[in-house]
Amino acid sequence: MRYERRQYGYLTAGSILLAALILVGVIFSIEDFGGRFMLSILIAILLGLELLFMSLTVAVDASCVKLSFGVGLVRRTIPLERIESAAPVRNSWWYGLGIRLTPHGWMWSIHGLDAVELTYASGRRFRIGTADPEGLSSAINASCEEHGRVDPGPAQPAGEEPSKGGARRQG
Repeated sequence: MRYERRQYGYLTAGSILLAALILVGVIFSIEDFGGRFMLSILIAILLGLELLFMSLTVAVDASCVKLSFGVGLVRRTIPLERIESAAPVRNSWWYGLGIRLTPHGWMWSIHGLDAVELTYASGRRFRIGTADPEGLSSAINASCEEHGRVDPGPAQPAGEEPSKGGARRQG
């Protein structure tokens, strides 16, 4: 299953652009060349950060989940064979945005609290912030199942409740 979504971090982008504009205004009020030069460098750094972290693109294809921030210099590829399951989750507001280490493992997020938690075969977890948690988790699980990488679990005898553990990786 093919899936690709780009989510923009309007709050982050707006904050960085506002700070850069304020610094541009300050440059015009400073007569010292050294001060202007240093503020110009700071503005260039802020605009570089804007390009690096203005969006988060998530793509799922037949072999992996690809994540990239902004223009693509900061990116990560997760092979589907490492993934045991994917489930929609909601992050706490104090986890923040960006690339973070949370109590639930590493997280890449650009905007909002919704995410998909990947559980690796090793038991480790990784969260991907998204505005479409149901769609992304379905795409990841479908790609894993389509290529024989996820086993839906043992068949349940009649009358028994299915386990709540979700899909399991074939061993």
